[in-house]
Amino acid sequence: MDQKRLLAAIALSVGILLLFDLWNRPAREAERVRQAEIAAQQSAATPAAGTTGAAVPVPIPPTAVSNQAPGSATAATAASRGPEQRVALENASLQGSIGLRGARLDDLVLRRYRETVRPDSALVRLFAPRTEANPYFAQWGWTAADGRTVVPGPDTDWAVEGGPLGPNAPVTLRWDNGQGQEFRIRLELDDEFMVTARQSVRNSAAEPIQVLPWARVRRETTPQVAGFFILHEGFVGVLNGRLVEWTYKDARAEAEKRRGPAVEQESPGGWAGFTDKYWLAALTPVDQATQVRTAYRHSGEGGQDRWQVDMATPAPQTVAAGAEGTLATRLFAGAKEVRTLDRYEAQLGIVDFDKAIDFGWFYWLTKPFFYAIDWLFQVFGNFGIAILVFTFGLKLAFFPLANKAYISMARMKTLAPKMTEVRERYKDDPAKAQAEMMALYRSEKVNPASGCLPILLQIPVFFALYKVLFVTIEMRHAPFFGWIHDLSAPDPTNLFNLFGLLPFDPMQWSSLFHMPAWAIAMGITMFLQFKLNPTPPDPIQAKIFAWMPLIFTFMLASFPAGLVIYWTWNNLLSIAQQYWIQQMDKKRQLRPAAAPAPAKPAIAAKDKKG
Repeated sequence: MDQKRLLAAIALSVGILLLFDLWNRPAREAERVRQAEIAAQQSAATPAAGTTGAAVPVPIPPTAVSNQAPGSATAATAASRGPEQRVALENASLQGSIGLRGARLDDLVLRRYRETVRPDSALVRLFAPRTEANPYFAQWGWTAADGRTVVPGPDTDWAVEGGPLGPNAPVTLRWDNGQGQEFRIRLELDDEFMVTARQSVRNSAAEPIQVLPWARVRRETTPQVAGFFILHEGFVGVLNGRLVEWTYKDARAEAEKRRGPAVEQESPGGWAGFTDKYWLAALTPVDQATQVRTAYRHSGEGGQDRWQVDMATPAPQTVAAGAEGTLATRLFAGAKEVRTLDRYEAQLGIVDFDKAIDFGWFYWLTKPFFYAIDWLFQVFGNFGIAILVFTFGLKLAFFPLANKAYISMARMKTLAPKMTEVRERYKDDPAKAQAEMMALYRSEKVNPASGCLPILLQIPVFFALYKVLFVTIEMRHAPFFGWIHDLSAPDPTNLFNLFGLLPFDPMQWSSLFHMPAWAIAMGITMFLQFKLNPTPPDPIQAKIFAWMPLIFTFMLASFPAGLVIYWTWNNLLSIAQQYWIQQMDKKRQLRPAAAPAPAKPAIAAKDKKG
C-alpha cells in the first residue's frame, strides 16, 4: 500500500509536468519561430526616431467626442498642412519623440534592450506611430462636455515650449482655441520609464465651460502574445486595490456582450494599462487619492481590432471664468524591471505596481526567489552561477527534512530482500502480508512514505524558479558559460545533428527533434539518482521508474536552459547526499553491536552493630 502511495505521488508529479509541457509546447514552438524571424530581419534598419507622414485621425474615446469648429485649422487635413512636427525625447533608458499633431507619444525605443542576444540587433521598440505596421501610443486630450467648447482634436497642431524632453528638462504643449480657452500639457520625464503629464485649461471667456480631461494608451492592432497559460498578456491594472486582468480574447468577448467597455470602473488612484511578457504601458494619477474612471475598450474599426485603456475624471470639470481645470497623470512606458517597479511603488505610492509582473499563485515564493538570485548575481556577476549557489542554499535549508527521507529510502533499499520474502511467504493472504510489512517497517524504524518528500518539495520550487526565469526581464538574454547565451531560452544544441556537426536543423521538422546537451546531462543525473533509490518490488512499478529519466529528458528539452541547469545541479547534489547517507548506513549496519556491560557485584552491607 505504501509503495502504491509513493508511486501515486510520483505519477501525479510526472503527470502535472507532462501536461504542463504538452500545453506549452506549441507556444514555445511559435516563440522559437518568432525569434528566428526577428533574427532574420536584423539587417533591416530601425525606424527613425523622427518619422513623419500624413496622420490619420485617431478615434477619440466614446466618452470623449471632439467638438472642433467646422472649417477651423484643427479640422483641416494633415496633408494640407505639411509634415507633422515632433519634439525629441531622451534619457538613459528611452529615446523617441512626441508628435505635436494630436499630442501623441508614439515613438519610443528602449535603449537598454535589444530584440535578440546579438549585440547588433535592433533595439526594442515599444511605441510606434500610425504610419507603422503596429501603431501603439499614448495620448492626452479633452472632451467638450457642454457640447460647445472647441477642444483640441486628433489632428490639432500644438505649439511647444522647450525641448528636447529629458530629465529636469520639461516641455509644455500649448493650443489656443480662439474662443478664450488655452489648453496646456506639461510633460516631464524622469531617469527611467515614467512620463508625467499635467493637463490644464485656462478659461479667459466670460462664461464657464465644461470639459472632461482624459489620458489614454491605444493599440491599433492585436499584438503577438507568447501564448503560455502561466503568463498573462493583455489588459492589466489594480483598481480599488484589486488586480484586474483581461486577455485580448476575453476583453473582446466581454466588450461585444456589453456593447461597450469590457471594464469601466471608478477608483481612488490605481493604475491600468497593457502588459506584454517583458514590457508595460500603464496610466496612473499623480495623486493616488484622486478619483478617476478607468476603462478597458475594444472596437473593430474597418475589420481591425483596436484596444484602448483610458483614464479620466469621473465627471466633467466646470471651469469658471478666469479659473483653470487640471488633471495630472503619469505614464509608465518601459521594461518591467522588478526593482524599478518596486521603487515606483514605494516612492509614488502606486498600489501593487509590482503585480504588473505575472509572478502567479506562488507570488509569496517566486518574488523572494528572484531577490535571492538577483542578490547572488550582484555577488558573482553571472545568473547561472547565482542559480547554482541558490540551489545549494535550498539544499542546505531542506537538508534535515531531506536527510530523513533519504535515510528512509536507504534503509528501504536494504530491506528489499526481506520485503520480497514477506510477499512471497504470504502471497495468498494480502492482509497478513501487509501486517507483516508494517511490523517490519516499525522494527527497522522506516517510513516508506517519506520517500515522497524530496519529489513533493521540488514541485513548488520548480514552478517558482520557472516563473523567475520565464517572466522576469532580468533573466532575459542572461548568459551562462559556453554555448548558453540566454538562460531564459532553451539550450540551442541538438543531439540529432551531432551538436552542430551536421549542417541541418532537426527542429525544422518538429520541436520533438530537440535534444540539447544540458537535457541529456539532466537525464543521466536523474538515472543515477534513481539507481540509488530502492527498486520497487513490483515489476510494473520498476519499469515505470526506469522510463522516468527518459521521459523527463524529452519533456525538459525545450524548457529554459537555466531551469534544466538547476534540475541537473539539484540532481547532482541529491546524488551526493544520498550516496553519503547510504555509506553511513552501511557503516552503521557493519558496526558490531556493543557488548552488554557486566553487572556490578553486590556489595555486602556492613553490620552496623559490629
